[in-house]
Amino acid sequence: MKSQNVEAIRRLLLSLLLIFALTLGLFTMRSQNASAPDYPYAQILSSTPEVIVEIPKGATGSEIAQILFEDGVVKSAASYFQAAVGDVRSQKVAPGSHRINLEISAKQALEQLLDPSRITNLLKVFEGEWKSEVAQSLVDYGFSSSEVNKAFRLVNLPKGFRDVEGLLFPAQYTFEKSTSAQEVIQEMINRFTTDEVAQQILASKGPFTPLEMLTIASIIQAEGETKAFTKVSRVIFNRLEKGMPLQMDATVHYVQKSRGNIFLSTRSTLIKSAYNTYRNRGLPPGPIGNPGSEAMSAALNPADGDWLYFITVAPEDTRFTASFDQFNEWKALYTKNRKAGLFK
Repeated sequence: MKSQNVEAIRRLLLSLLLIFALTLGLFTMRSQNASAPDYPYAQILSSTPEVIVEIPKGATGSEIAQILFEDGVVKSAASYFQAAVGDVRSQKVAPGSHRINLEISAKQALEQLLDPSRITNLLKVFEGEWKSEVAQSLVDYGFSSSEVNKAFRLVNLPKGFRDVEGLLFPAQYTFEKSTSAQEVIQEMINRFTTDEVAQQILASKGPFTPLEMLTIASIIQAEGETKAFTKVSRVIFNRLEKGMPLQMDATVHYVQKSRGNIFLSTRSTLIKSAYNTYRNRGLPPGPIGNPGSEAMSAALNPADGDWLYFITVAPEDTRFTASFDQFNEWKALYTKNRKAGLFK
């Protein structure tokens, strides 16, 4: 008899718990569907007040909603949270400092958080930039030269690499104010190691090491227009296979730290440097810049062809050939066009 009473009580408790759970679920659904307090859509003027909103790295949607509410941006945290849940782009809100207008609708708040021009601590690394140029960007960003140089030495590099050149992945970055130079640079390297194409570079097991493949990609990035990347790649591999010096102008420009000058003097080709591919056969010791995914893909997938030479005779007109005589004809055309000012 006693056991029957215990069983009856157990069943009653389970029933009550089920009713409570259903009631709570219904209440939650109604609460989520209810219209949260929200400011009306505001007309943004130059005089509209702004506030700097700090979004921590890894902040959740509800945490961002609370920050916006406390900073006076939205009328309620719930209004932003509802807007974020209904827009998949909310997952791409970057950490860092954002200039956001006060007392705006939740939808406007989300749009402003997604606007790169409103990020006050935005750091950009462009395809083909040199390590030295990235270093200057970091100094402009607020770090000292000594902090940057020390960070370059302390970051963790992929196996087989001894320098960050080539590993600073081209992208837009945002960081919290408290982020150190080492953390910033490490994030660039981490972006490289998680990029799908870069991972193929790192996994290279053919006749060229990952470092050599990245070096090839950096030359492709510096030498060609995007549409010509795969052909430039083929020229590099063809010349390496034949034991010809690469004679790539970009390797000399890298030594000279000369940017934007298509002309290379004969005297410049005599510069003593391991990176000068006019004086030295084979690849330079390492990358001559930080290539993007398209250049790395071209290194992995060169076009089919027997080309050994290429030259840009005019803007948007790069030509490829296996004939040295043909190359010299085009070189004369390039010289004529350069003197005529076509490359200004």
